[in-house]
Amino acid sequence: MSLLESCEEAASSGRGADRAQMEALMRHGDLDGLVGAAGRVTRAVWGPGVDVEQLHNIKKNACSEDCTFCAQSALYDTGTDTYRLPPAGEVVDAARRAAGQGADSYCLVAAWRRPPPGDLDKVCAMVRRIRAEVGIEVECSLGFLDEGEARRLRSAGVRRYNHNLETARSKFAEICTTHTYQDRVDTLLAARRAGLELCTGGIIGMGETRRQRLELACEIAELAPEEVTVNMLVPVPGTPLEMQAPLEPSEMLRFFAVMRMALPRSIIKASGGRETATGDSGRALLEAGANGIITAGYLTMGGNDPGRDMEMLGQMGRVPGAGRA
Repeated sequence: MSLLESCEEAASSGRGADRAQMEALMRHGDLDGLVGAAGRVTRAVWGPGVDVEQLHNIKKNACSEDCTFCAQSALYDTGTDTYRLPPAGEVVDAARRAAGQGADSYCLVAAWRRPPPGDLDKVCAMVRRIRAEVGIEVECSLGFLDEGEARRLRSAGVRRYNHNLETARSKFAEICTTHTYQDRVDTLLAARRAGLELCTGGIIGMGETRRQRLELACEIAELAPEEVTVNMLVPVPGTPLEMQAPLEPSEMLRFFAVMRMALPRSIIKASGGRETATGDSGRALLEAGANGIITAGYLTMGGNDPGRDMEMLGQMGRVPGAGRA
């Protein structure tokens, strides 16, 4: 049995590839074969379901961190508008619209280094109202947390916490200097200890090598998150990465396929940039191992209309609602 066949057989039964296998898959010569195997694994474990998520940027811009890709950093002139937390009713109404448009989950995102205590109180109140009045699953991405803060979110009804690793540990210092890679890992571990599910991932196409993408994939796999979110860099004018050349679509497909083989029971979500990355609104990524999308836009840029995404899923024989593997 070949490497690809043995990895597919194991992953279809829920057993992920180990580090040595991931390394071999990352350099596997038959990309079409790898992509096909990842797609079959996804269907074997998850069926036709696709987790559909919408985001709400509840606190925008003026972030203290210097992440070189980010339009919301206060250090860069990107022309991004600024606002603070909106009224809870506005957020609840937006969550209700998202549910009506087919979203399975709703993620509240804030551009903080970490949430101020008073604002964390407000976010928890928003979450309680969304869960009570709408019923949609709620995720949060609010920056750094300690275990106590994470427990408060869980008590309010948050199911999953998002905190991306962004890139490989060996690349991180080139991408951000105002905090460390370990800071990000520590927040994920605190969220896990508090009983929250984890969502983590990163951005590919920031000038990293294939070897560094493998490094990131292995580090994500070690955390065993319930969800992996993979963004494809969309260079933002005014940021240090505004002139970054795009990553080849073949490298994107390879990354998604390896992540699926490593984490067959995790949602692998095609996130920022998927609308244009492969020129097909992300269909190729959904065939290469993804079983999740973000619809209706991102933190500072637009995305596909939810109706258009639902139509795409129908054409592919996929349905919203990934459920649990």
